[in-house]
Amino acid sequence: MTPGQGSTVDGVLRRSARRTPARVAVEYGDRSWTYEELDEAVSRAASVLLAEGLEPGDRVGAYGHNSDAYLIAFLACARAGLVHVPVNQNLTGEDLAYLVGQSGSTLVLADPDLADRLGEGVRTTPLRDADDSLLARLESAPVYDGPEPRTEDLVQLLYTSGTTALPKGAMMTHRALVHEYLSAIAALDLSAGDRPVHSLPLYHSAQMHVFLLPYLAVGATNIILDAPDGDRIFDLIEADRADSLFAPPTVWIGLSNRPDFATRRLDGLRKAYYGASIMPVPVLERLRERLPKLAFYNCFGQSEIGPLATVLAPGEHKGRMDSCGRPVLFVDARVVDEDGKDVPDGTPGEIVYRSPQLCEGYWDKPEETAEAFRDGWFRSGDLAVRDAHGYFTIVDRVKDVINSGGVLVASRQVEDALYTHEAVAEVAVIGLPDERWIEAVTAVVVPRGEVTEEALIAHAREKIAHFKAPKRVVFVDELPRNASGKILKRELRNRLS
Repeated sequence: MTPGQGSTVDGVLRRSARRTPARVAVEYGDRSWTYEELDEAVSRAASVLLAEGLEPGDRVGAYGHNSDAYLIAFLACARAGLVHVPVNQNLTGEDLAYLVGQSGSTLVLADPDLADRLGEGVRTTPLRDADDSLLARLESAPVYDGPEPRTEDLVQLLYTSGTTALPKGAMMTHRALVHEYLSAIAALDLSAGDRPVHSLPLYHSAQMHVFLLPYLAVGATNIILDAPDGDRIFDLIEADRADSLFAPPTVWIGLSNRPDFATRRLDGLRKAYYGASIMPVPVLERLRERLPKLAFYNCFGQSEIGPLATVLAPGEHKGRMDSCGRPVLFVDARVVDEDGKDVPDGTPGEIVYRSPQLCEGYWDKPEETAEAFRDGWFRSGDLAVRDAHGYFTIVDRVKDVINSGGVLVASRQVEDALYTHEAVAEVAVIGLPDERWIEAVTAVVVPRGEVTEEALIAHAREKIAHFKAPKRVVFVDELPRNASGKILKRELRNRLS
């Protein structure tokens, strides 16, 4: 194999395999892989992909559920010089077609139960559960022995929604993600002795890049679950097989509300990580009261930065429970006004970043890239306050993106779907506080004629993915506007909250 020019994503696994070849790297269902076995599987999978006629730089969609095959496919793309495109397995219809088409994916690796959702003409290969799947073909495939990718090569397109209806693909290089792994290891105290369980979707950058890959870098044994199943998670903790867990607040709320939360033996859980949306302080206090020795870490960021930007460590929570912490190892952060000038501590402004973890821009979207990257800093779209000790607190979003259960939903896209209904005169979509979802997608509608809440929700679900559709519809006579006619969504949120 030709030596590469720097550290790469697949090189993270290769080094761990050389260091601890016999240690178990991954467990999924009844399968387990040592580091040596996983590294070889990745090399064979790289050969399988290239045998499909793919060439370095080609985009490969990944449309599957959590599994060892999903992880192997990502690392195989990295090793073969391909660009991995993770696809939310809940996407359907136009949303799915747009992402596959806009990325220019030459091939889509799809679980068999999802493949039928892809349109005609989309070339697919099963990830698993089929005789011709990627996983089934490993044994007969040769070990890849081609050139290593370069550190500046693209390795993944991470799609992230903004205020517009169409998502943008953040172009992540090997260099960016490896820097992010180092930041995660340092800020989150990840070590080989940890026993992490990974239950959130691997298409999401947080589970894959803040936890699974960094944990592979340090040589830990990782358990991958299909979903955040409370019974399974509690069983693993009680059996001393898991002591580290990442989950968004929605999952932590669900776990803390279980009838057996007060009775199960959960003191073996040592590290609790939360992020992707704001954790309600009462929930955090309830968790800390039940498990006083459990170390809590608040993780904050966004896909464009890999995605970890700031962390509030366990010893930093007292007196600042609503803070998202301080910047991680490779991230510089500032709070600025509309002109990009620093604002005084304690004053709200937009948080901007400069970091080797940042994406190279948005795939095939030069205007959006120029807008996001100004004066050498990335504009996050988040309003934040910095205190005198360097801690950041997110107070609002500049853009009208709704964070529903840790998944970003563009309000504009939901509005466009509802506007296709003949009974909708005007609509503004906002996020409202919700016990389960943290923010529930809520449509505020000025109706034209008779229409019901149920009818509008059903109509939206025909146009967009179900998780993007409103969970609530509020009917009003008119929408608040400023002097220029712009709808005041903040006023709506304050009124309806």
